[in-house]
Amino acid sequence: MKMLLVHPEKCTGCRICELMCAYKHFKVNNPKKSAIRVTQLFPKPAANVPIVCRQCKMAPCIEKCTELKFNALYKNDLGVTLVDAKKCVGDWACAEACPFAAVYLHSDLKTPIICDLCGGNPECVKHCPTNAIEFTSPTAAHQEKRIELATKMASGKKK
Repeated sequence: MKMLLVHPEKCTGCRICELMCAYKHFKVNNPKKSAIRVTQLFPKPAANVPIVCRQCKMAPCIEKCTELKFNALYKNDLGVTLVDAKKCVGDWACAEACPFAAVYLHSDLKTPIICDLCGGNPECVKHCPTNAIEFTSPTAAHQEKRIELATKMASGKKK
């Protein structure tokens, strides 16, 4: 299974990822219906950070939904978290359970908005002009994080 890896240092805050996601899934130009959101931090540090579902192996959102006996969230054969709209009661407990705040809600919708990786061809990755979002294997993503941490440690900077 592949995952989305975000590089906040490359993000310019253009929000094209949000628009492409909303258009792909809802055919609307409405970033509030996107499964990825760019959070802007100001003034210190000044940064743009895309927040998207991390497809947790032991997903708290799924655990919470199962605990409540709704079973509307599940993982498909590829390990992607999906929503069964017929079972979803719209209580949005999954959004509260997500440790990354990557389950989004919209007042027009009964079901939560969770990244489905666009069936293996994420629009946010294809259209990001700065390559701030990468579709990669967890092994490659973790190796990149180790190198980043080792570099900071070697230069004497704290994480």
